[in-house]
Amino acid sequence: MQVTATDADDPTYGNSARLVYSILQGQPYFSVESQTGIIRTALPNMDREARQEYDVVIQAKDMGGHMGGLSGTTEVKITLTDVNDNPPKFPQSVYVMSVSEDKVPGEEVGRLKAKDPDQGENGLVSYRLTDGDGLSMFELSTDSQTREAVIKLKKMVDFETKRAYTLRVEASNPHIDPRFIAWGPYKDEATVKIMVEDADEPPVFVAPSYGFEVEENSPEGTLVGRVHAKDTDVANNPVRYMIPRYTDVEQFFSINAEDGMITTTRPLDRETQAWHNISVSATEIGGHHQDTKVRVNIRVKDVNDNAPEFATNNEVLMCETVMPGKAIETVSAVDKDEMAHRQHFTFSLAPEVLHNHNFSLKDNRDSTASIHVLRKGFSRLTQDVYFLPIEINDNGFPALSSTNTLTIRVCSCDSRDTILSCNVEPYVLPAGLSTGALIAILACIVILLAIVVLFVALRRQKKEPLIVFEEEDVRENIITYDDEGGGEEDTEAFDIATLQNPDGANGFLPRKDIKPELQYPMRPGLGRPAANSVDVDDFIKSRIAEADSDPTAPPYDSIQIYGYEGRGSVAGSLSSLESVTTESDLDYDYLQSWGPRFKRLADLYGTKDCPLNDGDDGEDS
Repeated sequence: MQVTATDADDPTYGNSARLVYSILQGQPYFSVESQTGIIRTALPNMDREARQEYDVVIQAKDMGGHMGGLSGTTEVKITLTDVNDNPPKFPQSVYVMSVSEDKVPGEEVGRLKAKDPDQGENGLVSYRLTDGDGLSMFELSTDSQTREAVIKLKKMVDFETKRAYTLRVEASNPHIDPRFIAWGPYKDEATVKIMVEDADEPPVFVAPSYGFEVEENSPEGTLVGRVHAKDTDVANNPVRYMIPRYTDVEQFFSINAEDGMITTTRPLDRETQAWHNISVSATEIGGHHQDTKVRVNIRVKDVNDNAPEFATNNEVLMCETVMPGKAIETVSAVDKDEMAHRQHFTFSLAPEVLHNHNFSLKDNRDSTASIHVLRKGFSRLTQDVYFLPIEINDNGFPALSSTNTLTIRVCSCDSRDTILSCNVEPYVLPAGLSTGALIAILACIVILLAIVVLFVALRRQKKEPLIVFEEEDVRENIITYDDEGGGEEDTEAFDIATLQNPDGANGFLPRKDIKPELQYPMRPGLGRPAANSVDVDDFIKSRIAEADSDPTAPPYDSIQIYGYEGRGSVAGSLSSLESVTTESDLDYDYLQSWGPRFKRLADLYGTKDCPLNDGDDGEDS
């Protein structure tokens, strides 16, 4: 680089403006040309990695540098730029790493890094595997952030198979400066030793899966097959076998825990389930009790244990006018068992109908048979349904046969043999009751029910009298009660408050089934009304008081009932009781001639000689 100084003196006047450059600081690394001010390096092969920056002081002096001249200085900061003059270098030549055998591919094994003092692109380092017996087991990549070489597991390793691997890793600069290529090579190598660590691994089955066969209907305990697993660890622990229940829910199979023998627990039915897909688990005894599972597919082999049967059980419809020799149906059969090659069904009539005169059977030798009519003149009135038993043989090993019944129904057809009706009910009805008879019977039942309902309704509307009177009088109504009550505890037997005189009901309450206490002896004539009394209310009250005061009057809980007819009528009282308390001279002997209904009144009022006795009798009534 070049520095330039200026002088304000007149350059034409002597040496006052002639400048000379010199270096005051920066030696011995740099020098400056005295006349031009160009700064140059004084030493070859300066190393940026040793020192990157330099502070150089340059002086400019006038008067050509002689004594008495004036000077000025400047400081120049010089920075060395980087070039790729250093190869990458591993800090150590051998690296030791380890990996457990239970690690999965893709997991990191270890890292290493080569150092390059250059900067930027000059300091970039790339890595690759060049040699070693672990090239197929491991892979190498570069971390873009840290610029480290990352060794990862490419395949799973096995401690029991190989316990150590060796790799050669090369580090190099991708960008090389041709000017310094002679200083190469710009790369370095290191050795990586990877040790495989033993891990407690689960047992390993000899086969990835198993397939067995067993015949159906085999007895319990039949051997199906054997599975085998072993512990690959150095300890070589024994293995225990089991069948997870969720793979064999109905528990058709069992396995020996020691040797892995699989047996049946019951007879198997191929028609119900032809394949059984189960799993077997092997667990090492000891260690961490790790287990592994394997798939076991068991096919149930077929045995001829099902007899053939009709493919369909539909009825055969046949016209009444069918002609002899006509085929009315072609029957086929099915078998739940597997059909062997060239195996077919054969058909024949059952022995009991072998010589019947209605139908015949022809075996078509293709697992079907045709049913033919032997006669004509079928009639639904005579017989509407025919049952034809047919034997079917499957020709298996062992051969099985079954008897199936074919139902043939006779139908009514038109001239073109189109079925019109197969219903036989219209022909059955004449043998029993006709429709008209049934309707007549139902009508009679309805009429009878209507009469019964009407009779019940009329009975409910009829009102019966609450009290039946033995005797009836136009002048008075005498009500007789024959209620003995509930004794002393019955306090609600009857309430005659409604029969009381409204004028005399103040403060007076009749007794209610209370036995009166004897306060004074009964005196004859106590409480009787005066002869001239015309007040029925007073008469009733006196009678009640007399009855309440008499402790010997049975029954104690009886109720004395009197009908109050009122007072103040212009026509006077119509009661016959008035005659008892008055001095009327009326003659009541005519009551004797009124008949039995008035005999009681005639006895009371017909005789005037003893009114007192008559009044007592009236009270007793």
